[in-house]
Amino acid sequence: MEKKLTELKSKFIKLRCEKCKNEQVIFNKISSIVKCLVCDETLAEPTGGKAKINAQVLEVLE
Repeated sequence: MEKKLTELKSKFIKLRCEKCKNEQVIFNKISSIVKCLVCDETLAEPTGGKAKINAQVLEVLE
C-alpha cells in the first residue's frame, strides 16, 4: 500500500520550554537531542522516527 504524499511530509513544531518559557521551532524528525537555547533544558529526543517531545507544543507549522 502506498503512503499518501501528505503522510510523508515532515513538519516543524513550535515548542515552549516548561522551565524558562522560551519558544523555539524544531523539526519533528530529529537525529540528536534538542536543548533549549536559553536554559539548556532538553526539549526533544530522537526516537528513530518522530521526536519524543518534552515541552509544550504550541503549534504545528505547515
